[in-house]
Amino acid sequence: MHVKNLECSFCHREYDARGLHNVCTECGKPLLVRYDLKRIAKFLTRQALYARRSDLWRYREMLPVRREDNIVTLGEGWTPLLPAKALGASLGVAHLLVKDESLNPTHSFKARGMSVAVSMAKELGAKKLAAPSAGNAAGALAAYCARAGLPAYLFMPRDTPRANVVECEVAGAHVTLVDGLITDCGAEVERRKESEGWFDVSTLKEPYRVEGKKTLGYEIAEQSEWNLPDVIVYPTGGGTGLVGMWKAFDELQQLGWISDKRPRMISVQAAGCAPIVRAFESGARFANEFENAATVASGLRVPKAIGDFLILDAIRESGGTAITVTDDELIEGAREMARTTGIFASPEGGACVPALRKLLARGDVKPDEKVVLFNTGSGIKYIDAFDKKQQAMTPGSRAKSALGPALRQ
Repeated sequence: MHVKNLECSFCHREYDARGLHNVCTECGKPLLVRYDLKRIAKFLTRQALYARRSDLWRYREMLPVRREDNIVTLGEGWTPLLPAKALGASLGVAHLLVKDESLNPTHSFKARGMSVAVSMAKELGAKKLAAPSAGNAAGALAAYCARAGLPAYLFMPRDTPRANVVECEVAGAHVTLVDGLITDCGAEVERRKESEGWFDVSTLKEPYRVEGKKTLGYEIAEQSEWNLPDVIVYPTGGGTGLVGMWKAFDELQQLGWISDKRPRMISVQAAGCAPIVRAFESGARFANEFENAATVASGLRVPKAIGDFLILDAIRESGGTAITVTDDELIEGAREMARTTGIFASPEGGACVPALRKLLARGDVKPDEKVVLFNTGSGIKYIDAFDKKQQAMTPGSRAKSALGPALRQ
């Protein structure tokens, strides 16, 4: 009974929280869960958390599932916030940490959102779940649907990393590969969902994935002894994690657990797909679709995000910024993170390293500030991207390539 209602993030229309909803029926924008925070604050304290389970469900009162037996969990959340002294020294940052989401079930932060979304779908009576995905969200939905005993219908770009596709197939999901981008996959779900009886759990097209992702903010606060960092550097595709953290910080302040201090939120995108950066730099409230989107970091290849205005609002309200890095830079960033921290980061996580270097160079981040970088997933799922880079870096590889035709003759 701690959930009050769902509220449209744009026009503020309210909806009954006990029904299945996608986006606002008036304006088509994302719905967000609103809690009775005054009531919760009367009985829930920070100290009560210390003896609780070490996953995201430690914040049970701030999550929307009503009945305990509807929780679908694989132990997601409560990932480490690791000091990165050697990487910090290389970059020139005294207080650098990495929030390593690769240790989640299914090896990415997508497990958080899908745990809560599938739990709520189960509680509210959904029978079939569907989603478009660039890779890791599909793997997470497949796993949590298997856990819940629900069928999953997944639509993925044909060039999605093979590891993600196999992961879904092994978990028993129905996988369709689409010629195009995640936006094309989303259009296919939208076209077929009514006739097929699917409930659409696309990014920010239902209210609960963001609730799982907001626990990133709760964890950073708790792991930092309730003193938030100065800067959070976050790789941004659909942006649910950034939106979720911003929501978490507001809730934590209303509970009286943190002050009004907020981190500056930094959105990092690939140069080949940077709708948020382009909108931020132009001062726009919404981001136009990024044409011909292309990047090896499949999680960043989101040419149009439904939550674009929420991402941009969080960046601007926090005094943050948005920045791009090239594919070469983000792959090398992942390598640098691995060499200095032992974390085999995804290309998306690797993007944070060159981004921070650029932010320091232009004065957007100061060397004495406390900075958190996000590694959103495991590099092991992107092995082809790293192999291709390795081949290009191997001495003599170009010469061997040039000799190939002659040798075949």
